[in-house]
Amino acid sequence: MLAAFLLSFGIFVGQTHAEPKLDKVHFLIPGGAGGGWDGTARGVGQALTQSKLIKHASYQNMSGGGGGKAMAYLIKTAKRQRQTLMVNSTPLLIRSLQKVFPHSFRDFTPIAAVIADYGVFAVRQDSAFKNWQDVVTVFQTNPRQLSVGGGSGRGSMDHLVAAMAFQAAGVNPKSVRYIPYDAGGKALAGLLSGETEVLSTGLGEALEQHKAGQVRILAITAEKRSAAAPDIPTLKELGYDVTFVNWRGFFGPPGLDDETVTMYTQVFEKMYQATAWEQVRERNGWADLYKPGAEFYAFLEEQEKTIGELLKALGFLQ
Repeated sequence: MLAAFLLSFGIFVGQTHAEPKLDKVHFLIPGGAGGGWDGTARGVGQALTQSKLIKHASYQNMSGGGGGKAMAYLIKTAKRQRQTLMVNSTPLLIRSLQKVFPHSFRDFTPIAAVIADYGVFAVRQDSAFKNWQDVVTVFQTNPRQLSVGGGSGRGSMDHLVAAMAFQAAGVNPKSVRYIPYDAGGKALAGLLSGETEVLSTGLGEALEQHKAGQVRILAITAEKRSAAAPDIPTLKELGYDVTFVNWRGFFGPPGLDDETVTMYTQVFEKMYQATAWEQVRERNGWADLYKPGAEFYAFLEEQEKTIGELLKALGFLQ
């Protein structure tokens, strides 16, 4: 089965042999509050500050164009953004391939992939859908009766994951009635208000609400059940040959020097050993996925090819 796997800083150098250190990190978030990008940036910032790897973290949400507004802003203002890191993920590849915006990962400085987040499908606690098969049955009967919400645009990641799941059930993936929202927080609100019946999102965006009894997660796109949510069955164990993992990582502005890139990657590497990071990771159900610098760039090239093939197979790319 095709599986998609798919900070302001101060530099202090004493003697020439001293190790450079980062003082502050500014995170540029290409979407609204409550989404996966927002949660990742703030979770990483929390872990870095609590573990004293940096002194300060600041955050800037910039919605628009499926992430394109923030990307264009970082490129346009690159000379004064040497202190900024932009969080991004699989949609960067998807929307670049679809020509939704003219930029790709090659227009930035890849710093590191940091985490992997699985896709999930959730419903309201009082929903008539008691399990994933209930959802599939309705979709097979009349796809237009079922609305699926997600925190990304049509043809982007949340839509893509839903299309994969329904295609595995033997129905036309193009028939999914997908409702896009600006980030996961608004998509969750749309589910809770009754605007949509099913939410396609990341585990990290729905796990707390699932544990609190606000929503019920019916299935996850992991190879095996997540230790953070052992009660949630995988699509594979339910008989649907679907897996999907969304990477999330950080990018600097174009032309960032090698020394600064190295400092960033060293800080992220140290973060993985910190108790604060383990707490953040477990809370969100994330898996570690550390790929620094050149390794991250090579990973992105591989993912671009894989995602392109998947988009074509599902009819989202010519």
